[in-house]
Amino acid sequence: MNNSIKNWPELERPRERLIHQGAESLSDAELLAIFLRSGSQQHSAVELARLLIQHYGQLNLLMDASLEDLRQFHGIGNSKFAQLMAVKELGKRYIGQHVQNAAIALQHSEQLKNYLRYEFLSERQEVFGVLCLDAHLRKINFKKLFYGSLNSCEISINQLLRYAISEHATNIVIAHNHPFGHAQPSAADLQLTEQIHQACALVEIRLIDHCIIAAEDSFSFAEHGLISTMKTA
Repeated sequence: MNNSIKNWPELERPRERLIHQGAESLSDAELLAIFLRSGSQQHSAVELARLLIQHYGQLNLLMDASLEDLRQFHGIGNSKFAQLMAVKELGKRYIGQHVQNAAIALQHSEQLKNYLRYEFLSERQEVFGVLCLDAHLRKINFKKLFYGSLNSCEISINQLLRYAISEHATNIVIAHNHPFGHAQPSAADLQLTEQIHQACALVEIRLIDHCIIAAEDSFSFAEHGLISTMKTA
């Protein structure tokens, strides 16, 4: 029996459905199958994509898998692994360029959180980074400055400020991830945010937001009214 997608009715093929009905009409497995292009002797590209998603449980865990892990699936080798990594990187750059080319909407930070989610996508330890912005809230640069353990990360406020000043930032967004937890701020997160807020004020840099990124959710201090500089003049 030939499971090739080429033998499917035309309007059932993922690529043709995407063209006629839009990408949003396709499932995760069908979108993934378009990039895989082909399956294996046992499975079509869609069936292989479904097996991968079922095995890893979530699309993000699949995209973070190593070549060694993915090779256990018949039909996945260097070429398909390279395709998956290229898709992941393109998505990251797509969102990053939106942030760079347009001012961040302070009251609607979903775009910002999506960008940061891509930046922290593959991290399996707690990481603290800073997004430097110009006076018009356009991206200058993002850098991961501090690396910690699974659930903690020590940072230097002086080092953070030196980096922001070196990038000529007028505004900054700080961010860290909770790789295996929920995106809820701890008492230490609240205290650190206030310390960074005060330190930024001394060098005339405005702290716009502090975002916590987790696998299934995210948290914006600005959205929850926890950063007073959200009230712009």
